[in-house]
Amino acid sequence: MVVGRRFSDETAAYRAGQRTGNRMLTQAAAMVFGSAFDDLLSGYRVFSRRFAKSFPAHSAGFEIETELAVHALGMRMPVAEVPTAYGARPEGSHSKLSTYRDGFRILITIARLVKAERPLAFFSVGFAACFVLAVALALPLLFVYLETGLVPRLPTAVLSAALVLLAFILLGCGLILDTVTRGRWETKRMAYLAITGPRRPEQ
Repeated sequence: MVVGRRFSDETAAYRAGQRTGNRMLTQAAAMVFGSAFDDLLSGYRVFSRRFAKSFPAHSAGFEIETELAVHALGMRMPVAEVPTAYGARPEGSHSKLSTYRDGFRILITIARLVKAERPLAFFSVGFAACFVLAVALALPLLFVYLETGLVPRLPTAVLSAALVLLAFILLGCGLILDTVTRGRWETKRMAYLAITGPRRPEQ
């Protein structure tokens, strides 16, 4: 996949907040999936036959660019960016892009893809949050118990124990789903490689 990395000196080429939003969403995706792109949301793209045949499109809106990028990175496909001039829209035309609505949808898509393609990282966040909260609730009770031998706030102790159990359940889900995801990616990779590439012209 070749992506046209947009550049423009025209202020009118982008709506207010689009440059910043594009940069933030690109960096958010790069933290999890890799930093192969500087313009994640560019619509200027060229695909190989293998790519087009192996991509299962799920999105119908502007978030599809994120799916395309994650698919390419997950399948270890060759990707590249080409600087592409980007100008303002012709007078009288208007963009269908809503900066905040579509930006939020793209952010939700990134979170959904993290859960689907990086489940260990996704569930580890829940594990860490539950475990830290459980420790924070349990420490005062532990100090009181060591001093007096009593547990004055039993509901808090029960809540701490439940949070620890939930934390390890989330971690277990992440480990299991990570194994399943790795197997699914390998199957998809083999199916991708089975698709014939472009034929070379006969000499």
